[in-house]
Amino acid sequence: MIFRTGFLFVCLLVVIACSGRQSGAAEKFFMDEQFESLENWEPFYFPNIKRHSRYAIIKKDGESWLQAESSASASAIMYQKSFDVYRYRHLKWRWKAANIYQKGDAEKKSGDDYPLRIYVMFQYEPQKAGFLEKITYNAARLIYGAYPPYSTLNYIWANKNHQRKIVKNRYTDRARMILLEMGDEHLNQWRDYKVDILKDYREAFGEDPPARARIAIMNDSDDTGESSRSQVDYIQLYGERIADR
Repeated sequence: MIFRTGFLFVCLLVVIACSGRQSGAAEKFFMDEQFESLENWEPFYFPNIKRHSRYAIIKKDGESWLQAESSASASAIMYQKSFDVYRYRHLKWRWKAANIYQKGDAEKKSGDDYPLRIYVMFQYEPQKAGFLEKITYNAARLIYGAYPPYSTLNYIWANKNHQRKIVKNRYTDRARMILLEMGDEHLNQWRDYKVDILKDYREAFGEDPPARARIAIMNDSDDTGESSRSQVDYIQLYGERIADR
């Protein structure tokens, strides 16, 4: 199970890096997703994972939101376009979770499941890499057919309290888990968050990120074997002009 989850993580990073499309001219919002449909998102199903998480648009009383359900399962949805993190650095969303995973633990490989996580994945830049780094990434490209991302931020609803807000992912040193919610205190409540991707990256890694990134949403429980249901009401990505209002 642990090997499979590690493979799942690598596969997700590679697919997101492979399928990115460049954004066009500057906009107020790069993303203003109100989840009236999933036309801007694409699913990803992992090899050897037979049970898939389910993502659907729920509409009720004139409102709509994304619902993510997992039952000993794993899969993700990915936004179809990449963005310039130096132009669009502010990410804002509202989410809600019905329950946490009792066996979940952000500091253990066996507990790397969350009812909600939002990935920001930063693309590898070969022109800026050192000699040894180029060797590593070129080897990965031979195996997977594309460069894996350079690094990843995971904004998560953690299953238990932790002393630290930012922890290293237990599968790779190039991923950081940012614990926005911890435990069950705010279950079944809409929770609003606004994060500064650049600020968080610099705090997590101690350096500036690569310029281009992509976003994915996931509810997974293949390690813990448990079940959960969660929702995302909206997600927005924008630059300084809107953030200052």
